[in-house]
Amino acid sequence: MSASSSSLSSLVSDLSSLASESSETSPSARGTGAAPVPDPGSGSRSGPTQAELLDFARRAAADTALVASLPLDPEGRTWVRLAGPAGSEAWLIGWPPGTGTGWHDHADSVGAFVTARGELRENSLAVRLPTDGWRTLELTGGADRERRLTAGQGRTFGRHHVHEVFNESADGHAVSVHAYYPPLPRIRRYSRTGDTLRLEHVERPEDWQ
Repeated sequence: MSASSSSLSSLVSDLSSLASESSETSPSARGTGAAPVPDPGSGSRSGPTQAELLDFARRAAADTALVASLPLDPEGRTWVRLAGPAGSEAWLIGWPPGTGTGWHDHADSVGAFVTARGELRENSLAVRLPTDGWRTLELTGGADRERRLTAGQGRTFGRHHVHEVFNESADGHAVSVHAYYPPLPRIRRYSRTGDTLRLEHVERPEDWQ
């Protein structure tokens, strides 16, 4: 699994016509088709591992030309889809000051993300949620986790990982690279009041692509 920064940036599509609508609850708020970042390796027959997704995200985040090509907007997040390794789904996302995702998970997909610019904060839950058939859940003490990821730092996560990610900066954009396998079948959105987590709605790929 190796590819140079120049090979990543040389294949990036022209992003100048990126769509101009924004949203604070989709995986990203502005989108276009996949920018062809090359596949860094075939992965296993069952798809890339979490480590391979993280490696891809690190190399893409280190590609300064790729990161600089993402249009940024002061009002809403922007994104462009990348061609992730071995059929995975990958995104380059820009985060204006004060924006975030809200609580959500990625269903049966595993993934990784790396901050390319600025700093992102991740709040996550160290619990495995029931897959279906519930609307509210009482969290036990000690479930909360927090990470702060500066440029070059990232993490992997498993299936049904519940988290929220946001840019706390008052005046600076953040940019990050995210990769998932299998490609996201759905995203479950949650609200939280104290220790009560409530399933609010489920998004399908047609909602963000």
